[in-house]
Amino acid sequence: MEHYVGLDVSLKLTTICIVDRARKREGVVDSDPEVIAAFIQSNAPYVARIGLETGATSTWLWTELNKLGLPVICIDARHAKAVLKMQVNKSDRNDAVGIARIMQGGWYKEVRDKDLDSHAVKALLVSRALLVKIKRDLENEIRGLLKNLELVIGRPSIRTDAAGRSDA
Repeated sequence: MEHYVGLDVSLKLTTICIVDRARKREGVVDSDPEVIAAFIQSNAPYVARIGLETGATSTWLWTELNKLGLPVICIDARHAKAVLKMQVNKSDRNDAVGIARIMQGGWYKEVRDKDLDSHAVKALLVSRALLVKIKRDLENEIRGLLKNLELVIGRPSIRTDAAGRSDA
């Protein structure tokens, strides 16, 4: 008998629902991939699909659960929301049940998560852009404050290297 699992993930706790044709089992565990995997493996020996919505921690959790050999599927949060909003009571427990039923029925749109290296590169690029903006804002603020003291400083020159790239 195949089991279908729905995960409703928050930063600290994950609500888990396991359904099959005959029954449903539920639980709440820490949002740690090993703890989640242990709960699933002990309660769903014949797991067919595990579903979780896209979100802040979905890439990390999807990667770690895949490394542990579990059949994890990340589904589009907007698509899941459209299905889950039909429920009368909105709660983590009901969302986990709804995601498990989506996995069981196969009414999901799978989303491919980027790998952790892609996220690391993006984080570096975004951080650099933020630092450049902060540097520019500080220069402009200091220049504006000094104008009040009759100390006018011109715009800083933008240095370029031999290839014509600026250092900003």
